[in-house]
Amino acid sequence: MTTDDTGGSAGDTTVYDLTADCTIEDIEEGKAYLATVNGVVDYGLFVDLSDNVSGLVHESNLSGTYAVGDELVVELGQVRENGDVAFETVDVDEYDTTPVEHEYEIADAGDLDERVGETVTLEGEVVQVKQTGGPTIFHVRDETGIVSCAAFEEAGVRAHPEVDVDDVVRIGGGVERREDAIQVEVDSLEELEGDDATSVRERLSAAMEERAEPHDVDPLTDWPEFEKLRDDLREVARLLRETVLESRPIRVRHHADGDGMCASVPVQYALEQFIEDTHEDPEAPRHLLKRLPSKAPFYEMEDATRDLNFALEDRARHGQKLPLLLMLDNGSTAEDVPAYENLAHYDIPIAVVDHHHPDPDAVGDLLDAHVNPYLHDEDYRITTGMMCVELARMIYPDIEDELRHVPAVAGLSDRSKADAMSDYVDLAREEGYDEETLRDISEALDYEAHWLRYDDGRHLINDVLNVDCDDEERHRELVDFLADRARQDVEEQLDAAMSHVEHEALDNGAHLYRIDVENYAHRFTYPAPGKTTGEIHDRKVEETGDPVITIGYGPDFAVLRSDGVRLDIPTMVSELDEGIVGGGVSGGGHLVVGSIKFVQGRREEVLDSLVEKMAAADIDEELSSTVQRD
Repeated sequence: MTTDDTGGSAGDTTVYDLTADCTIEDIEEGKAYLATVNGVVDYGLFVDLSDNVSGLVHESNLSGTYAVGDELVVELGQVRENGDVAFETVDVDEYDTTPVEHEYEIADAGDLDERVGETVTLEGEVVQVKQTGGPTIFHVRDETGIVSCAAFEEAGVRAHPEVDVDDVVRIGGGVERREDAIQVEVDSLEELEGDDATSVRERLSAAMEERAEPHDVDPLTDWPEFEKLRDDLREVARLLRETVLESRPIRVRHHADGDGMCASVPVQYALEQFIEDTHEDPEAPRHLLKRLPSKAPFYEMEDATRDLNFALEDRARHGQKLPLLLMLDNGSTAEDVPAYENLAHYDIPIAVVDHHHPDPDAVGDLLDAHVNPYLHDEDYRITTGMMCVELARMIYPDIEDELRHVPAVAGLSDRSKADAMSDYVDLAREEGYDEETLRDISEALDYEAHWLRYDDGRHLINDVLNVDCDDEERHRELVDFLADRARQDVEEQLDAAMSHVEHEALDNGAHLYRIDVENYAHRFTYPAPGKTTGEIHDRKVEETGDPVITIGYGPDFAVLRSDGVRLDIPTMVSELDEGIVGGGVSGGGHLVVGSIKFVQGRREEVLDSLVEKMAAADIDEELSSTVQRD
């Protein structure tokens, strides 16, 4: 009589019953195993002990007759050099069965570079499924990294269609190197469920929490005001590291100016290094990270629609998750809300690091993380570039040596009067950058941003900023050329524009200068209207030494600059919008730098009302937007 381990009479013999995933390594000589006949031939029986273990029982070892599906007890006889297995029957009447589960030696995805040519077993979560013209590529994440696993059904046919993103799987296969990338050639793929899946998810969650933790770095300068932002920046760093670890793409949008690039380039560089450490695919940084400039001082619906469309196409074509959106030097105001709400339909997470005057009541519920000095009673003097250098160091501190000059460039680009500016300039000087060179880099960045328009100019911008640049001499020559070219273009613009600047003395004692940049400045060239207005403003401040406001306007826009006058441009924009019915007024910025838009037919009313508010503004000589010249 035969009984199993669930109850009944106990036999004198233990017979082991292999689970389906057991291999020949789970069999021991001298032990009895339960087998099932899968074929009858003249010279014996073919039997299965599991899905992976089959062999022959020779007729010389048989007594009686058997049919397919019959059970018998066998023991290991011989494993031949060609891999064939021979079994011998065990004569036993009564026995207990004991299940044998396969003991997996689980490999680490992050260590497969050392196991090329070996067969391994992986357990992890599927983070991407990509169908190629040949195999199906499953990107699998474990506690140590992410690796591509190629499963082939037939050319262009989806292998294992039951397995999708976020499923937990166990994969067995050979480790190969394909064009400098590590890849597992799948022999078996099993979706885990129940306790097995729960165990893997718990391991992954614990590892994720540990690996996503930002690095604990001290700021580059001792700046008490900045300390208020440290925890918020750590939250963003943790979110970004976690996003990389789960193989979710990141789309970076940044203001297309010097501070925006000083913010985005270090963060992009840090994330690329972390992605390389996490993924076995060397192309992963290119596929998972995109950086794009935004011309407007807010997230335009056009940009949001394009970003969303690309994300949905990538999900459909490449099996990617929808991205996280990272807004830098932009994204804190009510004008961003429509674009954010568009992304919210797809549950796209959004993080913002910005130093423009925010509207937290408008954007707060739409953001997963928000860093802004105004949220801690500080202001625009802490530029986004300064914050993002620290953010990049929290993500990947090994790149610090290439970033030590960047906060000074960011501050000079955005005309910061922060207490720490002198420390940042001194820090840059220690790295070989004098203040004139820093200003040239800032000018070159602004010049290139103008001509790049909606392109990130990845390699060119990196060379100008000298971050991840492989040729120091080319960096210096490029900056000299671009800064000189920019200054020439500015002089040509001002030669045409200055004679058309109108002057008015305001009641509060400030000088107001106005120019129609649409009609009295060169269009579609460098410098753009905002830059042109800023250059005129700088010269008038130097010329008068008094509080100065400058307005550069066109048919439906105006850009504003102020020195020595507390304008509070975001508040003024709100008041204009409420006070001028049908004016369509929008915009924003800082206390002393900003821009507004309006409908063309109400231009005169908007500008007249704007000037009235400027005339009533308080004089505050501490506030300045002017470049400090030696």
